[in-house]
Amino acid sequence: MEKQKNNPLHGVKLADILEQLVAFYGWEDLGSRIDIRCFNIDPSIKSSLAFLRKTPWAREKVELLYLKMLRDIAKKSKVHEEG
Repeated sequence: MEKQKNNPLHGVKLADILEQLVAFYGWEDLGSRIDIRCFNIDPSIKSSLAFLRKTPWAREKVELLYLKMLRDIAKKSKVHEEG
């Protein structure tokens, strides 16, 4: 079995990804970045997870946004350390 130590998504649950995105962006901003009903109309973690688990293209967008969020956080940290 191949190890995935370089994969930042390895071992991260979809629910955790979604909760972190909502905490970072909020539902409104998240819905404008990824225009899917479960983010824009009566959003909830439960309904979003149900949709994302059965919709690969939407899950991929969420995972890509999560990776972008991690990069943005790392950049901000680096700027604060240097500044």
